[in-house]
Amino acid sequence: MKFSRYVVAVLACLLAGSAFANGTVIQLSGTLSVKRADGSTRILSMKSEVIPGDTLETQKGSYAQIKFTDGATITLKPNTQFTVAAYTFVQAKPQEDKAVFALLKGGLRAVSGLISKRGDQDAYEMKTETATIGIRGTIFDVDDCKTGLCKKEGSDATHEAGVYVSVRDGEVRVANSAGALSIGAGQFGFIAANNVLPKLLPADPGIGAIPQSSLVETVTSGGVNKGICD
Repeated sequence: MKFSRYVVAVLACLLAGSAFANGTVIQLSGTLSVKRADGSTRILSMKSEVIPGDTLETQKGSYAQIKFTDGATITLKPNTQFTVAAYTFVQAKPQEDKAVFALLKGGLRAVSGLISKRGDQDAYEMKTETATIGIRGTIFDVDDCKTGLCKKEGSDATHEAGVYVSVRDGEVRVANSAGALSIGAGQFGFIAANNVLPKLLPADPGIGAIPQSSLVETVTSGGVNKGICD
């Protein structure tokens, strides 16, 4: 797959080989596994470390939340694959900030941290099958219905193939080879393909999933954290 080859290229170019953890699993319900850049795989648990090069995968009915050192959180929905392509955060060096993530399949909620609020506005990127999402302080959901089917809530009908973006706070900018679109709080976007211009939707597409009890509070509240070092 072209997108998968691109992610591998990003890893090869940006992986810094950090020996310390940049993220930690802070909520987990179900099964979460990781494939490391060296090809090794393992099952993760609460307080497991997440480092650049990791591809995380949740199984059916599983949710996981990862907190990064800049205060950002990523909540993974069931049947999701997510890669930390690059991550650099040093409190005193905002000019070195870098967070490059990739949603390979499934869905997630992202709550931005300091990297999206200081220094280079392009330091944070969330790559998907059909577009790259850039932000500056926000909470947003992304669901990939391009590489897999997404059923409409309360129905057996499926959504149109593509990537759906829902912004809960702040603003994101989605861009691909066809152009770019800004999506603000309370708005919903759809990107059918990398060569199709992103567009706004008239209403919530209804892709959300109800988390299991251990993640109800953090997922529905947007994963707001008390502080970077909590």
